[in-house]
Amino acid sequence: MKKHIFNPGPSVLPEFTLKNTAGAVMDFNNTGISIMEVSHRSKDFESVLNEAIALFREMLDIPAGYSVLFLHGGASLQFVMIPYNFLNRKAAYLDSGSWASKAIKEAKLFGEVQVVASSKEQNYTFVPSGYTIPEDADYFHITTNNTIFGTEIKKDIDSPVPLMADTSSDILSRPMDVSKYGLIYGGAQKNLGPAGVGFAIIKDSMLENVGRPVPSLLSYKIHVENNSLYNTPPCLAIYACLQTLKWLRELGGLQAIHKINLEKSRMLYDEIDRNRMFMSPLTNADDRSVMNVVFVLKPEYAELQEQFLELAKSKGIVGIKGHRSVGGFRASIYNALSLESVKVLVGAMKEFESRS
Repeated sequence: MKKHIFNPGPSVLPEFTLKNTAGAVMDFNNTGISIMEVSHRSKDFESVLNEAIALFREMLDIPAGYSVLFLHGGASLQFVMIPYNFLNRKAAYLDSGSWASKAIKEAKLFGEVQVVASSKEQNYTFVPSGYTIPEDADYFHITTNNTIFGTEIKKDIDSPVPLMADTSSDILSRPMDVSKYGLIYGGAQKNLGPAGVGFAIIKDSMLENVGRPVPSLLSYKIHVENNSLYNTPPCLAIYACLQTLKWLRELGGLQAIHKINLEKSRMLYDEIDRNRMFMSPLTNADDRSVMNVVFVLKPEYAELQEQFLELAKSKGIVGIKGHRSVGGFRASIYNALSLESVKVLVGAMKEFESRS
């Protein structure tokens, strides 16, 4: 039975990525050596890294004056790296979900943190708005997509101070104006590649704003100077990221994938709104994430949750159980999740309604 993988991360990857990476595990570039065995200092791997960086630049239209990094530690390590490198006086944060909250916790170890707005008391059911970004802050940090609660910031924010964005779960899902950001970062395991590698797109002028000694492995400047090769990088994961970037280019780039993503999310949200048994817990429909669709059974049907999960399982649907802090269901419809899989989920929801 075909599996329809709605996992929130690690998540579904393009078949193109899986096949090419599997082939390279056995024989990388007809060298007789596995990609897991190749030297990261070799010309063969250097070409992989440089091509991945070049394609990242092409897909996001990254302007001159920015560097692209592949790093260990996913997004969580960069929760520490950002304040370590850039929090000299005060930092501003938007608290829009669990991962934003974790980033705030780490930043407080390094200095003053001003939370400009939060939706925590309402269980993060909306993206805060109407806040003021303090102009005396060293930077302003946002989390663009909230995987657990299903909300998303869909527009590039104008900020009077350097804008830092955790884009782990919506990177490459839509066009972005990179020039509005000081740093864009995240883990790869949603839209880019397997777990084990993170990325950072950093404005080079930011590197002059470091006000304290920083350990080498946590220094963005060191990693930029060494082109992501200060220490041994996650070679296999970077190779897989390159394959995903190639797949995305063949698909037509970010304009094309954004159109597909909107179609997938619209189809699923339309069914949630139509179906008498399901509902969205979000208070503002405009905040609904295109990547992570969170929904629940209406109170009068709440006791049927396990029955719906069993029906979904029988259809080959994987990974839709909601996070424990929200409950219900979560369908992560990242770039590589097909429209066909969304149709299967919608069909299961219709069938469940007809049975009940």
